[in-house]
Amino acid sequence: MEDLSVREMQDMQRALQEKYRDIWPPVCPDRGKDQLLWMIGEIGEVVDIVKKHGGEAASRDEALRAHLVEELADVLMYYTDVLLCYGVSPEELKRAYIGKFETNMKRW
Repeated sequence: MEDLSVREMQDMQRALQEKYRDIWPPVCPDRGKDQLLWMIGEIGEVVDIVKKHGGEAASRDEALRAHLVEELADVLMYYTDVLLCYGVSPEELKRAYIGKFETNMKRW
């Protein structure tokens, strides 16, 4: 199985937005804050799993790991929505990510 690219995730989120366009607000910068808040809520669910069960259990217990991965997927979906809200392209994100990586490699 191939890795899921940022572009593929954005295409999938656009398809969801199109499907639910009559009931969801449009993707735009003003909606970005709401998507960030929803993403933080999902991050909280990931933290709760690790806090309640421990990192080892979350990594090794099959059912718990499946729940953890599902919540991480929710985080990624909201993150991808945030990218769409602010019009961040995969190429733009890649440049910024590589720049941060290079900076961090020289930090200490």
